[in-house]
Amino acid sequence: MLKEALHVQTSRRVFLQSAGALGIVAALAACSGPSSTTAAGAGSATVNPSGTIIAGMSYPLSTGFDPMTTSAALTVAANWHVLEGLVDLDPATRQPYAALATAMPTQIDDTTWEATIRSGATFHNGSPVTIDDVVFSFTRVIDPANNSLYRGFLPFLDSVTAKDASTVQFKLKYAFSLFPSRISVVKIVPKALVLADQSKFDSLPTGSGPYKMISATKDDKIEFQRFDAYNGTRPALAAAMTWNLLSDASARVTAAQSGRVEAIEDVPYLDADALAKKITVQSVQSFGLLFMMFNCSVAPFNDKRVRQAFFYAIDMDKVINTALLGNATAASSFVQKDHPSYVEAKTVYSYNPDKAKQLLADAGVSNLAITLLTTDTAWVKDVAPLIKESLDAVGIATTLDIGQSGGQYKKVDGGALQVMVAPGDPSVFGNDVDLLLRWWFAGTVWPVTRYRWADTPEFAQVTALLNTASTQSDAAAQKATWGQIFDIISDNVPLYPLFHRKLPTAWNATDVPAFKPLSISGLSFLDVGTTVS
Repeated sequence: MLKEALHVQTSRRVFLQSAGALGIVAALAACSGPSSTTAAGAGSATVNPSGTIIAGMSYPLSTGFDPMTTSAALTVAANWHVLEGLVDLDPATRQPYAALATAMPTQIDDTTWEATIRSGATFHNGSPVTIDDVVFSFTRVIDPANNSLYRGFLPFLDSVTAKDASTVQFKLKYAFSLFPSRISVVKIVPKALVLADQSKFDSLPTGSGPYKMISATKDDKIEFQRFDAYNGTRPALAAAMTWNLLSDASARVTAAQSGRVEAIEDVPYLDADALAKKITVQSVQSFGLLFMMFNCSVAPFNDKRVRQAFFYAIDMDKVINTALLGNATAASSFVQKDHPSYVEAKTVYSYNPDKAKQLLADAGVSNLAITLLTTDTAWVKDVAPLIKESLDAVGIATTLDIGQSGGQYKKVDGGALQVMVAPGDPSVFGNDVDLLLRWWFAGTVWPVTRYRWADTPEFAQVTALLNTASTQSDAAAQKATWGQIFDIISDNVPLYPLFHRKLPTAWNATDVPAFKPLSISGLSFLDVGTTVS
């Protein structure tokens, strides 16, 4: 999920935001998080229908856009504007809404759901959106031969068929209470174009959303135009958008300070206060976390007391306040405190070096020396030396191995893992706990190949509880079941969060008055227009 590029157009201005509607300016419900660091409010202003939104994005264009396979922060955010699901999650509120569907799916019985597509919806090439396109979009994702990342989020889905020319019917393998929001992971694509040239579609996708992508240039920019034939509820409020790919943090900050862009994501923590003197800056609490992961198949990490010792050893207040300037919250559960399904975990780790030493002694471990793998993401590199300092202080001689994410995971998958600290945020795909847990605690990639905990009775408990919760229709009972999972993984910590990060975003509230910062990576301009040309 990173490099550099600089391309700005001084005659236009950047802008980002989430969620859409007709008319002049519609402000979304505010994201959770602290108040802005400036007093500038969104207010109400007449947007310029001929305006261009210009934004500064922090991630490079390193993958394609095909919604069956892409997981990069930049491409996923671009697809919010270009593609539609039957149901989508609002990027700002994280609430599901009917997108290509006329309404939220209807439950026929325990294992049957139906949805009707919007009449007159067309793809950007002018072809109508058909039920055949909808069925194709789902079946290609759940077909094991296609190795779709999103297949793992749909284990309950048995078949997708056309009931009639406007209605799609879903048959489930078992009752799944989260079905209406979960199908948002599938975006509807034009069958004919994808089958004709999937590679071309991957490089420049065609969808039915409010914006049409007209170019995507690596290390430069992505350009969008309003799709005038869009007939959904969230039309484009600007004539065009230009997303400048500014992986270099100083380039993003300079572009925002000079007014060459309306908004930037991923404001460096050290620059936030200075930037807030010119434009609005806000940090929003996210699920996005830094986790610590162990190879649980080898000694001494097959002993949970050793794993627990690492968590007690780390001075998390020092890490957060020194490296992140307070822009994170120490984990007290698998999810952050403002998550709707938050339950405090049975085990909450606090800085206790004496307890860490005692746990190591109880496990018969002394003179432990490790290689700590981590990634070269800027804020992670700031954190890593402080983690090493804490571990060294309790007698765990730590050597840092910092490298690009892809290379580090090759080492992990090859069996070279002892301990790893790395960032992660599957909440870009969905915000429900079932999805967040399944990202790391289901399937074979993480529990089998990486942290290697899948053959334990505790993992079997987690699996059983996940399956139980997925069928529970009572929200309180479901939350309680997820809470049991939080207790198990907080006690065993094969992979567990150290903290949940806050995401700082900056924008010119005068130029893009309806803009809202997000709790996930990316910028959203749905329902956002600009007051400038």
